[in-house]
Amino acid sequence: MHTVKIAVTIDQDLIQQLDQLVENNHFPNRSRAVQEAIRDKLERIKRSRLARECAKLDPAIEQALAEEGLAEDFESWPEY
Repeated sequence: MHTVKIAVTIDQDLIQQLDQLVENNHFPNRSRAVQEAIRDKLERIKRSRLARECAKLDPAIEQALAEEGLAEDFESWPEY
């Protein structure tokens, strides 16, 4: 993985909390903690975007599409 060094300004209280996590071995160092925090935030943004898009779907239409052809398929399924 290629990494790039950046400089950021962080509130002193956040740094103290971050250092406590490193001291308690939750993370090996500050950089890893910040990387994981950014990664987690980006994933949450992606999931919330997916949820917003899913909310736009019409459940009745989606149900109809899911069941389309299901009756025909069901008849061809073997008995278990």
